Amino acid sequence: MGAAGPARTQLRVGRLVKAHGLKGALKLELYTDEPDARFVPGAVFTLQVPESSPWHGKTVTVREFRWMNSHPVVFLAGIDDRTAAESIVRAILWVDQDVTGTDAGDDAWYDHQLVGLDVHRDGERIGTVVRVDHLPAQDLLIVRPAGTAEREVLVPFVKAIVPEVDVAAGRVVVTPPEGLFEELPADADAPVGQNAD
Repeated sequence: MGAAGPARTQLRVGRLVKAHGLKGALKLELYTDEPDARFVPGAVFTLQVPESSPWHGKTVTVREFRWMNSHPVVFLAGIDDRTAAESIVRAILWVDQDVTGTDAGDDAWYDHQLVGLDVHRDGERIGTVVRVDHLPAQDLLIVRPAGTAEREVLVPFVKAIVPEVDVAAGRVVVTPPEGLFEELPADADAPVGQNAD
């Protein structure tokens, strides 16, 4: 393999949820653990919007980021009133990220670092991470159990259930609640080999 340039990926960092006030401010739904570092004045984001949107194919630049009543709010260059702000509502913000030698912190990983990792429980490989879903309440690891082609298991990406992530070793360790990975029996009888209490 020949030498390659710096590895780059697109990271989703937020979504513009609604206009705020009359001066072009927009409330944000955050997909980043470091909003104050991401949304600095001059930061440029690529927009994910429908092709019919006048913003399709464009980027936006942060003028100001602040917290208002514990809500993250951003002001963007060229958006100076409520009408302009409403024209860009629901856009998802992406940033181009150099991932060469990326250190995302002890308890933070980028999606591309997690996808493809083997999933282990009690020392045994039970599946593979196929994607990461970011929901308002929490992130989910979407795991394809070993030996299946279509089934997916949604694993809450919280310390209690995913106590260990070892990107270098290519694995995550899970301690899921009973039944999360197993097909639950169709009736209430005890599984074969176990006595009902």
